[in-house]
Amino acid sequence: MRVHNSQPVDRTDDIETLVRALLRDVLALSQERVDMFDAGTPLFGALPELDSMAVAGLLTEMEDRFGILIEDDDIDGDTFETFGTLVAFLQGKIG
Repeated sequence: MRVHNSQPVDRTDDIETLVRALLRDVLALSQERVDMFDAGTPLFGALPELDSMAVAGLLTEMEDRFGILIEDDDIDGDTFETFGTLVAFLQGKIG
């Protein structure tokens, strides 16, 4: 449930929260674990849960949750490097 108020929403914080939920749900990570992620937290190659099959699942779930289309050309080796690069990727896609 979203709470509407007169305060402007910080778009970066909002997207970070959504990415945390995405990682928690798709990779079956605990909320406590994803809450500790910061921009520099390494993902691909550092999280055993995030392998190439999980990347495919994350991409599909991102398209569904955020109503975006992710082309093969959109993804490169840096996209899943850190929590920050993943957030930046989604910020760019969502606008």
